[in-house]
Amino acid sequence: MTDIIKHECGIAVIRLLKPLDYYYKKYGSWQYGLDKLYLLMEKQHNRGQEGAGLGAVKLEASPGNEFIFRERALGSSAISEIFTRVHDSFQQFTAAQLEDMKFVKQAVPYAAELFIGHLRYSTTGKSGLTYVHPLLRRNNWASRSLALAGNFNMTNVDEMFQKLIEEGQHPRDYADTFVMLESLGHYLDREVQYQYDHLQREGLNGYQVSQQIEERLDIPFLLKRASPIWDGGYALCGLIGSGDAFALRDPWGIRSAFYYHDEEVAVVASERPVIQTAFNLKKEQVHELQPGEAFVVKRNGTISLHQIQEPKEKITPCSFERIYFSRGSDYDIYRERKKLGELLVPKIIEAIDDDFDNTVFSFIPNTAEVAYYGMQQGLEDHFNHRKAQILLERGTSLSREEIDNILSKRVRAEKVAIKDIKLRTFIAQGKTRNDLAAHVYDVTYGSLRRGKDSLVIIDDSIVRGTTLKQSIIKILDRLDPKKIIIVSSSPQIRYPDCYGIDMSRMSEFIAFKAAIALLKEQGMQHIIDEVYTKSVAQKYKPKEAIINYVKEIYAPFTEEEISAKIAEMLTTPDIKAEVEIVFQRIEDLHKACPGNSGDWYFSGDYPTPGGNRLVNNAFINYIEGSEHGPQQLSIDFKKQLHD
Repeated sequence: MTDIIKHECGIAVIRLLKPLDYYYKKYGSWQYGLDKLYLLMEKQHNRGQEGAGLGAVKLEASPGNEFIFRERALGSSAISEIFTRVHDSFQQFTAAQLEDMKFVKQAVPYAAELFIGHLRYSTTGKSGLTYVHPLLRRNNWASRSLALAGNFNMTNVDEMFQKLIEEGQHPRDYADTFVMLESLGHYLDREVQYQYDHLQREGLNGYQVSQQIEERLDIPFLLKRASPIWDGGYALCGLIGSGDAFALRDPWGIRSAFYYHDEEVAVVASERPVIQTAFNLKKEQVHELQPGEAFVVKRNGTISLHQIQEPKEKITPCSFERIYFSRGSDYDIYRERKKLGELLVPKIIEAIDDDFDNTVFSFIPNTAEVAYYGMQQGLEDHFNHRKAQILLERGTSLSREEIDNILSKRVRAEKVAIKDIKLRTFIAQGKTRNDLAAHVYDVTYGSLRRGKDSLVIIDDSIVRGTTLKQSIIKILDRLDPKKIIIVSSSPQIRYPDCYGIDMSRMSEFIAFKAAIALLKEQGMQHIIDEVYTKSVAQKYKPKEAIINYVKEIYAPFTEEEISAKIAEMLTTPDIKAEVEIVFQRIEDLHKACPGNSGDWYFSGDYPTPGGNRLVNNAFINYIEGSEHGPQQLSIDFKKQLHD
């Protein structure tokens, strides 16, 4: 993606199933779990360029010593920073102490059996260290302490917040991260209190009661109590201070999570290949957490799967995650991305008028490289088919020279564009900024025949079109191509996301701006006004009753008409070449990614009721010029008190 957009978050959990002595003897270090967590987080670093956090729970901490730990940091180097801090904390101990396993287990921080990691990229919520996971809810009772991390964005924070108030809580923050923490923490408290009340009647002393609570704590039950009201996409994981661990996936399957366990370790992460790499596993050894399913590891090491929420009728794992965010080394994702490129071939052939002799093919940026290979393969197949037809039709009438000439034909592929510099905003203010932005990419001079060749560039997706307009098209035009064809391996992004990716404002979508421009140019302003009126009329309806009327903005136009308008809007007067934009069809997206049908970015078909409410509010905010304000409904607290 040539545009810069914020990623969804990443999670990682490690639960050691053997005593620390075991790893010290077998691997030469009691830091085995810590080291593996580092690998899992670094392999997912693309998901957390704003910050990172680490939490740990010790199973054998004696009273007077801390049992739950946390480190967090901001910035692109956050992973290195938090692990450096952790290792620096070991410097207070002597070498002899760090080799004494009894001392290590009791007194050394982060010498733990349970670890949780988080990679933060804020989406529509708040930013800053306070909002970097894991969030921590401390208590002197280990069983009431909770470390929580997740890849999620909830669409009904107002409802969740209100429910906490109705149950007598006083939440300290309105952000979905804190509301989730307090929601789970509330039911954890209730579960502990329930166990406490029953155990006291059995005549046990306080220490015995505490031990029994830790054994009897029913994690699936509290997840079932807390989660029915949640609307959104989430992969959530947590550690209980007493030693339980869990991971939970939303019942729509929007956000992904994978797990693995053997006799030594239990692992959860956002992506399959990071687990494969960290533990040298085959694909079939790593399992995907199913929609509504929880992976639970008890304090005693017992591992179990539980259906917390019944899977929804329409399971919609995110397709955009496959196109762009997920690690491309995954077996399935690699092939899906190749297929996305291959399926674009008919549209590309039409765009170049089947003129392979005078067309050069390339890609921008690196994330589009796999789709490019698929496109190349599809083009070669087409090319070979055409060669075979000629040979069959003309047969023995062809001379050896003619046959050699036919067989020598190739798809012309070149490395045309190179990302040259990273724009530094502190030296790029005012008029100089645009000039520097135009030079983020450089071109390979001589890769095209000036004025004769067309240039096809494949991109993984086009969201805002800003980088295309300010940089890529301008720099490609310096090669003097006859025509520049930008091919997107994803369909037109028309609607905002509300499940974990920073695409929340309508004005950011070049497809939306193109549709608005077409409506105004063709005298259809009334459609914009009507959609606004309908949206306002349903603003305070229950989320289940809200209809996505924004679809009517696009309805009068074909995909090709909107694409043509996008090309026009991205072509500045100084561009000499003809510019055409080609997008993937939604139908072909589903062919390429059959297991990930979540296409709300492109279709407007949101999997949860809260999605329709979000797009409704996003359009209202666009019309009213308040897109940079809060994205969630607020609560009238005075009214609630009176009610």
